[in-house]
Amino acid sequence: MTEQSPDARIFVAGHRGLVGSAIVRRLESAGHTNILTATRDQLDLRDQAAVNYWFRANRPDFVYLVAGTVGGIVANSTRPAEFLYDNMMIHATVVDAAHRHDVTKLLYLGSSCIYPRLAEQPISEDALLTGPLEPTNEAYAIAKIAGIKLCQSYRRQYGSNFISAMPTNLYGPNDNFDLTSSHVLPALMRKFDDARVAGETEVEVWGSGTPYREFLHVDDLADACVHLMDTYDDEEHVNVGTGDDLTIRQLAETIRDVVYPEAEIRFDASKPDGMPRKQLDVSKLHALGWHHRIELVDGIRSTYEWYQSQHAASVS
Repeated sequence: MTEQSPDARIFVAGHRGLVGSAIVRRLESAGHTNILTATRDQLDLRDQAAVNYWFRANRPDFVYLVAGTVGGIVANSTRPAEFLYDNMMIHATVVDAAHRHDVTKLLYLGSSCIYPRLAEQPISEDALLTGPLEPTNEAYAIAKIAGIKLCQSYRRQYGSNFISAMPTNLYGPNDNFDLTSSHVLPALMRKFDDARVAGETEVEVWGSGTPYREFLHVDDLADACVHLMDTYDDEEHVNVGTGDDLTIRQLAETIRDVVYPEAEIRFDASKPDGMPRKQLDVSKLHALGWHHRIELVDGIRSTYEWYQSQHAASVS
């Protein structure tokens, strides 16, 4: 195993995003002081020449590849070319540069949407490529599958120590709360808060409310990523989640009870549901010695507190 020493040069690609910012917090809390980052203005991760130059100049020892173009059902459905192109280019340039500049280890972060729409539940790692994908996020899923296979191919051809982790649905500080591009949990939090501020009594929720989803706080994911970077060296990707799920109706009710208990919920069944269920089998991760710590209702409370503080700061 190759652990990250306190003085290791660690590149977090996508450090301003939900996951990247959490990984930076986690590394800083562990005493790492040589964390390398680059903003989009400083480095276009879709540009192979620019990425090669950056790697040559900065020489990272470890790379967390967590950058990407992400979004919910609306964004995935209306911007498929962007989701496919951006994500395939980002992981292609960074993985190749990591190989060419002798990075000690790279962790590539995918998504649970890589699995077939009707995969057996809970979904184990070997369900990959066993059936058709969910149409509403197919472009993103294909890009992420390609990223897994790219890391595996560099391992097989060059012996590169590149690993992959597939998280379930994420939430937490620095999430995207834009209703046109966000995932379900932050979108619902924003809807209930907007209704609370406006004094509206009813909140509309897309879909039937019957699909099941699993949610992981991003700080737990960051902890799992650091754990895998330090302890895991195999080819197969690893699921990262809680192993527990709930219906969208239950999620909406939980968020309502935290944000705006007086609100009534109305489901719009004409809107798409997405996959009927997407619960990960995390037994492999548990066997590697990692379990989540933040329970959903506690995570929702703390995320809402962060959201309120950000909103207050933006209007002050």
